[in-house]
Amino acid sequence: MRLQLLTAAALALLALDARAQTGPDTAVAGPRVSALATIPAYSSAAALSDTGDRPRAIEYSNGYYTRLTIHRYASYAELPLFAAEYALGQSILNGQRTGDFASPGTLSAHRIVAGGLGVLFVVNTVTGVWNLYEARHDPAGRTRRNLHALSMLLADAGFLWTASLAGDAQESQDGANRHRNAALASIGVATVSTLMMWLWKD
Repeated sequence: MRLQLLTAAALALLALDARAQTGPDTAVAGPRVSALATIPAYSSAAALSDTGDRPRAIEYSNGYYTRLTIHRYASYAELPLFAAEYALGQSILNGQRTGDFASPGTLSAHRIVAGGLGVLFVVNTVTGVWNLYEARHDPAGRTRRNLHALSMLLADAGFLWTASLAGDAQESQDGANRHRNAALASIGVATVSTLMMWLWKD
């Protein structure tokens, strides 16, 4: 009798457990509509980003930043050298016009400053063109970089032309004027290009 009671009690407990596991929420197979409503809509933008179509990050070498630092600090010396060269050159020209010729010290200073500008432009041309090539895949600031590069190469050509006229400047006033005008034109192009890089920020 006792065994029958225990058996009946065990069967009753199993029946209650089965009812608890088969509640109203699980009567229908599959996920509930309320659960589906929380799934976000598929985004095409996310798909593009996950498939690799997003813009690729541009990585620069350590050498790029070293050349950029050299280029930047050399450009800071450019305008003071321009001012010194203009003052020395104008002093020499004024002496030729009045007959009160410039001293050998002034002539030497003019050549030294011109040589310094030549070294500066060689350094900045090499570092600038090298970095321009490394940044060729970077669309950010591309227009500014290209304009700066073209204008500075034009200034390079102008300074070479100015140097070629230096001999004529010592022989006649017309030659001196041509030398001065070529120098001023080249200085003007280089100054505008340098200021553009300082002031035009992307």
